[in-house]
Amino acid sequence: MIDSAAELGRNLDRIRAGIAAAAGRAGRDPAEVTLVAVAKGQSPEAIGMAAAAGVRDIGENYVNELAAKREANPSEALRWHFVGALQSSTAHRVAELADVVHSIGSMHAAGRLAARAERDGRTIPVLVQVDFAGGRNGARPEDLPGSAERLRELRGIELRGLMTLPPPTPDAEGARPFFRRLRELRDALRGGRADLPELSMGMSGDYEVAVEEGATMVRIGTALFGARPTE
Repeated sequence: MIDSAAELGRNLDRIRAGIAAAAGRAGRDPAEVTLVAVAKGQSPEAIGMAAAAGVRDIGENYVNELAAKREANPSEALRWHFVGALQSSTAHRVAELADVVHSIGSMHAAGRLAARAERDGRTIPVLVQVDFAGGRNGARPEDLPGSAERLRELRGIELRGLMTLPPPTPDAEGARPFFRRLRELRDALRGGRADLPELSMGMSGDYEVAVEEGATMVRIGTALFGARPTE
């Protein structure tokens, strides 16, 4: 974990420089890429330091942590992303707390999320989590067209794109085929339409490769905050 705001600031500068360099190699504008600071296991104070340094998007894996940290950091300037596995049993709480949900894998959980959001008068941007590994949470690539159509029919949520956690690879380059495939799947789902702008892919060890392959959101925890206190 980080020891000071100065250390966090240095980490943030390195990450932003990495995003800018990767975007430059791909002929992209780095402003197209949103840094989602994944604060799993980190303190509310660490989130406060990140916010003070200019971070506006915070990712959480667990509903209870999301609730506690959002209460401790009530700034309306922050946008809270739920990046953990969306469960049917807690989808209603995610609908109350999250501004963006990256991890739609179960249609039942998506239905519960949508129903609570609609009841509360909200429309939550969501992404479908694509499972390239087999056995992880998420939709199989071959099931995406049907899943996307069903999600588009639900009130209370708006399908905005795709997300993935690639299978473990020996280095960042090993993740490139999975990031490229996610972009190809997203483009196929678009069918010439202008929707589905988002690709959430890339973490601390491979975010530059993800940006080169079209990521619009990178989910970075350790490179920003340091190792989690529980590690």
